[in-house]
Amino acid sequence: MSPETIYQALYVQARGGLKREIQAALRTGRTRRKPHRTGEQRTPRFVDPMIMISERPPEIEDRAVPGHWEGDLITGAYNQSAIATLVERTTRYVMLVHLPHDHTAETVRDGLVKTMATLPAHLRGSLTWDQGAEMATHRSLTLATDMPVYFCDPASPWQRGSNENTNGLLRQYFPKGTDLSVYGPEDLEHVAQELNGRPRKTLGWNTPAERLRDLLLIT
Repeated sequence: MSPETIYQALYVQARGGLKREIQAALRTGRTRRKPHRTGEQRTPRFVDPMIMISERPPEIEDRAVPGHWEGDLITGAYNQSAIATLVERTTRYVMLVHLPHDHTAETVRDGLVKTMATLPAHLRGSLTWDQGAEMATHRSLTLATDMPVYFCDPASPWQRGSNENTNGLLRQYFPKGTDLSVYGPEDLEHVAQELNGRPRKTLGWNTPAERLRDLLLIT
């Protein structure tokens, strides 16, 4: 007998006359209960089906092929302002997306499309993101950029490890609890250039900018 079946039997009994004793025994103190949904019953996160990270090709996973990006939002005070962050998995190159007014799904999509348009086709491979509401228009993002979007599992920030590390560095420039809307495109470009100019141990002490430059020379 499953725990769900046991709980349902107890609640039926509670309605039948043993309410006080059973209510004292159950931790919640409730005598009505909403059945837990199974995984199959769970409401889909978005209208358009998500491609989960488990379906991401192995060459993306092992960083063998450049042009695959991880993305996220860093948000400001009271979640009222945001900056979209993009990190290329092979070079750790950072691009910051200006979101001056809001961070709705449409605004984030348009900002990402505009930013990705600055890259050559061979560096527009894919995007990995979490299941935040700002990715609700992921299908139109893919149609506009020809980049599939892979979604991380819930509460699994390590699946975007490069982006998480970069967001930690970005908080030195954009502290939590501040209004991010005060930073203009020039400010974001300046911060990105600083990060991209830092030598990285994982890159053999090259900088992300140097690594990306080498990729841009590939025809």
